[in-house]
Amino acid sequence: MKKDIFTGMFVGLMANAIGLFLAANFLGRGDDFMVVIEAAAKEGFLGKLISLGAILNLIAFFIFIKKKQDYRARGVLLITVFIAVFTFVFKLF
Repeated sequence: MKKDIFTGMFVGLMANAIGLFLAANFLGRGDDFMVVIEAAAKEGFLGKLISLGAILNLIAFFIFIKKKQDYRARGVLLITVFIAVFTFVFKLF
């Protein structure tokens, strides 16, 4: 059970990282990934970019639900909630 939750958490983190990379490349208009991240941090929309990256978690979540792997889906959901709280706290400070 715990192994499946941690597997889901890992998949959620990787999906978010890939989503962040794709969002930064798509919205960065061909700039380097780190340049886009630094510009987003300076201009105050890094939290929004991280939230856009979490969209891929939705796909992973529904794949796990469809395959009846509920504990892995729970891990993805936990990471998504963690990212939402992190983004909220990041936005406050």
